[in-house]
Amino acid sequence: MPDGLLESIGSPADLKALAVDDLPKLAEDIRRRICDQCARTGGHLAPNLGVVDMTIAMHYVFDFAHDRLLFDVGHQCYAHKLITGRQHLFEKLKKRGGMAGFPDPRESKYDLFTVGHAGTSIPTAVGMARADTLLGQGDRHVVSLIGDASIVNGVAMEGLNNAGTLERQFLVVLNDNGMSIAKPQGAMAQYFDRMRVSPMYGQIKKRAHGVLKRVPGGDRIEDLYHRAGEMLKAAITTGHMFEQFGLLCVGPIDGHDIGTLIQILTEIRDFDRPILLHCKTVKGKGFEYAEGDATKFHSLGPFVVQDCRVETKSGGRSFTSAYADAMNDLMEKDDRIFTITAAMPDGTGVDKIMPKFPDRTLDTGICESHAMDMSAGMARSGLKPFFAVYSTFAQRALDQVFQEIALHALPVRVCMDRAGFVGGDGAVHHGFMDVSMFRVFPKAVLLAPSDEPTLRAGLEFMRRYDEGPSFIRYPRGNVSDTPFSQDVPPFELGKAVLVKPARGASGPDLAILAYGTQVYEAAAAIDELEVQGYDVSLYDARFAKPVDIELIERLIAAGTTILTVEDHTLIGGFGTCVLEACNERRLPTDSVYRMGMPEHWIYHDSRAGQLEQVGLDAAGIARHVRQILDKPTSMPPIRIDVTKARV
Repeated sequence: MPDGLLESIGSPADLKALAVDDLPKLAEDIRRRICDQCARTGGHLAPNLGVVDMTIAMHYVFDFAHDRLLFDVGHQCYAHKLITGRQHLFEKLKKRGGMAGFPDPRESKYDLFTVGHAGTSIPTAVGMARADTLLGQGDRHVVSLIGDASIVNGVAMEGLNNAGTLERQFLVVLNDNGMSIAKPQGAMAQYFDRMRVSPMYGQIKKRAHGVLKRVPGGDRIEDLYHRAGEMLKAAITTGHMFEQFGLLCVGPIDGHDIGTLIQILTEIRDFDRPILLHCKTVKGKGFEYAEGDATKFHSLGPFVVQDCRVETKSGGRSFTSAYADAMNDLMEKDDRIFTITAAMPDGTGVDKIMPKFPDRTLDTGICESHAMDMSAGMARSGLKPFFAVYSTFAQRALDQVFQEIALHALPVRVCMDRAGFVGGDGAVHHGFMDVSMFRVFPKAVLLAPSDEPTLRAGLEFMRRYDEGPSFIRYPRGNVSDTPFSQDVPPFELGKAVLVKPARGASGPDLAILAYGTQVYEAAAAIDELEVQGYDVSLYDARFAKPVDIELIERLIAAGTTILTVEDHTLIGGFGTCVLEACNERRLPTDSVYRMGMPEHWIYHDSRAGQLEQVGLDAAGIARHVRQILDKPTSMPPIRIDVTKARV
């Protein structure tokens, strides 16, 4: 058997050429490669280690150049990508020009959707199955791989409800690792706990090993398939809850026993009815640190193993940590505050709140819509719910904000981490439209801090705001080591704060109104501009709704050019709020310019690199200010079109 077996795999065809006995060695190579790469660049470590064996078995049995493989929670795709010809991209995992951390059809025909949210694989697989059948391509097998507890997501359940009506082959492979991103919550998790201790699991594994001992003998193939069929009969689970959806249920089986997986997948591959294969796996398999703490190792930055422990390479104090500390302090003084998250306690900082306030914190699991509606119920009953969620996942509960919260002016507080560009996770996770979505609701208030002191002040404002829902956004990044002030004025509804005044007595050449952490990029731009002789003032806008229209009116009356800067799409964003407010006051807008995210996708890179790509870094802001101020007076005003920035 060759050393470095993974290096010999350029495509699934190379995988199929291996003997079954060689596949565990390949799995070992893949796990080592994933660990080594995540140690260098960071990445989703534990979830990928857990699906290596299942991925190998599926590619061994199916031909996904022709068949359909749909991923759910696409952060489980590393082994799949290594098998399908992308090893050369792996060295730059989640970096510009390297491999995306999620499935990406731009990379390979083996990826059908760019997947970053939970619950979608079964519905999209049902859609492809129906389309293939109608288009005369019913020979394409359809497989949905769903795991990390996303099966409890409402969209997944809706997909299962429809999958049971298919009259053709359809396979759902359930990766049941006893985890989501954190420990799964609710009755479904308890059900799977009971299923995993079924005595059938051990019986199937024992019988499968007996069969596999005879694989090399060609004269035993007929007997092999007979035994595999008997093994399958024993594996079919009666009373499995998913049978109620109309699926034949098989398992639970060992999701790390490649031989057993291959035999059962081969046996069920051509069944002409929907099947669910329930596989028991260990999240973080093969790396003892990840197996011992799958939540910590779900997704992490670069790390080293030092003195029998894993040390991550810290990059400073994050907004997530600052949020956790601020909420702990708020909850100390207000016993009506209740903190909620949806399967992201570690990513949102709620895990730092739970030990101190176990009765006033809750992880609902991967169900943002439920979490938002539950928050509405709490608010209606007199609590002060703070829902900590990634910006990109908040949009999954837009209807609940409309129907149950805004329509009743309920004071639900939504705290959106990972707003704006998110770095290596790329387009699937950018928080680029939260302002556009939530500003439409009457009495809704939208605010953004620029650093840790303003984050604390903003959360205190939300605690006291009872007129309707409030939404605060902050990025995946660190708070400033040198904030403008530790003693910041309280947030006043719709009021901006001057953080960098003009130098000249006659007023500034231009005023920048920056929303959120773009205040610090703008401040650095002004430092550059001052050296070049420009006089620019800077305001921390604080609010996108309502904007500080009195300030804007004063600036326009003084003939001051205005530039709005935000880490959000221009469409419906903070700058648009400013223009609309001017229109309502009948103010001229010829000298109001906007900078924000362009109307095209920005893919994986560092957050700093993404800001640089679209001109939202300090150098880019300074460049745009010069373009505005240096235009010939005889020319019409120049609109900054960052949508033409390079990708």
